Order: sequence, then C-alpha cells, then structure tokens
Amino acid sequence: MGKDSTAVIGMDVHKESVDIAIADGREVRSFGRVGGEAAAVDRAVRKIRSVHRDPLFVYEAGPCGFWLYRRLRSQGARCMVVSPSMTPRRAGDRVKTDRRDALMLARLARAGELSAIYVPDAHDEAVRDLVRAREDAVCMQRQARQRLQALLLRNEIRYVGRSAWTGAHRRWIAKLKLPDPAQQIAFEEYVQAVEEAGRRLERLEASIAAQVEHWRWRPVIEALQALRGVSAIHGVRIVAELGDLTRFESPRKLMGYLGLTPSEDSSGKRRRQGGITKAGNSSARRAFIEAAWAYAHPARVSWVIARRHTGLTKQITDLAWKAQLRLCARFRRLAARRLPRNKVVVAIARELSGFVWAIAREVKPAA
Repeated sequence: MGKDSTAVIGMDVHKESVDIAIADGREVRSFGRVGGEAAAVDRAVRKIRSVHRDPLFVYEAGPCGFWLYRRLRSQGARCMVVSPSMTPRRAGDRVKTDRRDALMLARLARAGELSAIYVPDAHDEAVRDLVRAREDAVCMQRQARQRLQALLLRNEIRYVGRSAWTGAHRRWIAKLKLPDPAQQIAFEEYVQAVEEAGRRLERLEASIAAQVEHWRWRPVIEALQALRGVSAIHGVRIVAELGDLTRFESPRKLMGYLGLTPSEDSSGKRRRQGGITKAGNSSARRAFIEAAWAYAHPARVSWVIARRHTGLTKQITDLAWKAQLRLCARFRRLAARRLPRNKVVVAIARELSGFVWAIAREVKPAA
C-alpha cells in the first residue's frame, strides 16, 4: 500500500502539549497528544510522514509564535498557519477541547475553508519584537507620568504652564517639595520611574535606528517618510507589523486587514453600517491613526518633509504631495460637517493606508 499524499494534519499547539488530528481520504481521526517541546513534535512528525507522503500541517497562530512553522519548513514539510479569528465556528457548539480543536482544523483545512496568514522571516520578526518593546515602553512611560500627576493632584499641586513634560515642566517638578516626608519619598520614586521610562524609550529608539540601517526594508521605510505624518518610527512600525506590503492585491485589501473599514449589518433592503471592524493588526492601525492627525493642517511641504524627500524618486514625492492635497482637503470637508474628530481621523487613516500601499509598490527592498 502506497503512501497517501492528501492528508491534512491539524495541530492545536500549546506551551505544554500539542494535540494532533489527521484528515485523509478515509476519515478525520485523532492522532493523539504529544509534548510541546521540539523533540516530541519531531518524533510525531516523523511517524506521520512515514505513513503519509506529503502531509499538510495546519495550526492556529498564538502565543507560541512561528517556531513550529519554521521547524517544519526546514524539514521539507508543508505547513500553514491560520488566524484564530478567521476560523469558522458553529454558534451552537458549546464544547471546546484541544482534541476537538485539532479535529476541526484538520477537517476545515481539508475542505479548503482556511486561509494561510503571512509569516515573517526570523529577522523581520526580531525587528518587530523590538518595535513592540518600544511600544510597551511608551505605555509604561505614560502610566508613570499619570501616577506622578495623580499624586500631585491629590495634594492640590497644579502646573500652570502651557504644556506638560517640556523642559520648563521638568524644572518645575525638580523644585517641588511635598509637606510630609512620606509623601516626598513617594514623589521621588515616581519621578525616578518617569526618568527611567524616558531613558528606556531612548535606548529602544536608538536600537531600532541601528537595526534599520542594515535591514532589507530600509528603502521602503525611507520612501514612506515622504508622506506627511509618517516619521521614521511610524515607517518602521508599519513595515515591521505588515511586512511585504505588495502581498495585498489592492488598497482595499490592506484597509480590511488593518480593520479600518466600517462594519456592516445589512439584510434585505436595509443597509446599516457601524464602526470600523478593528480586525487584523492593531499596532499598525494605531500607527496609521497617529499619522493621520498631521492632515488637520493645510497642505505644505515643510523643511522636515523636504529633507526626507532627498534621494527619493519623483514618482514617490508626487504620490506624497497628492496624498497631502487629497487628505488635507478631505479632513477639512469632514470637519466642516461637524463629525466627531476621531471619526474624521479614522477616515483619513483609511485613505492614508492606500497611499502607503501605492508607495510601497514603487520601492524594492535591499538585496
């Protein structure tokens, strides 16, 4: 009896264990449970491949990352990683176990109901981890500042300057003295937490800049900075999170992946649209929304943007200027309709992603 080449292997991957199911030409059945370490998985894969000539391994993306995908591919096996949010599930199914999940993955993959997600290479994922560490540091800095401000507010100490966390504001904080020694200790600890968060953020940003110098996506990042609002760190975040932007067939596909398209609940003649879907990559979506605020002002090429245009092709700078003209005008039109400011910004971010897609298609990564 020859080996079967049509088998699909569903794998429910966890830290301590991996449940495996096999869907071949005969049935969908459970293979069993193995340990979550690489050696145990390798033994199970060898046993499966001794029976099935070219099986397709399928598992859902999760906290364990893509090490299993890369390990299987390095052994010459076919592997597909799918998104848990895009896996069809029965509304009335109230029983969920690891074994049933593995069986469901094998069955759906054999039926062609699952789509593979984009898996970055090891270095791209490493840069993405560094970018996400920087994003976590920003959150920690914001929390440290809020705790310090809350302590001062409880003691009726208010800053009367124009804006917080400027040089003048820091000098004002350095001169403060709280009435109680215990409160002064708490105050000094909060101040040190703010300063350490700032130093950590500076270290991470310097490390990101050093990594980008030798990264293959550096030409794409430099081209994206021709757009207003897309600074170096925004460009790195977008590319690190989205990877190869040319994999999207159209700007609409990218907008849908970012979750910037409106949700819809229509039936018959009734058509009802709601807020954005917020599907896909949340970090990249935040980067686009942050960049979109820059289009609240009239279109112009500032000296900062002009400096970024140095070395770029005319086609890219023309696309960036076209984006400015269109998005600044659209921002004014939507604001004149008295729409909520956040809705206006999201609408601009959605269109900005289309211009990012167009520019990314004009630039090739470094060799």
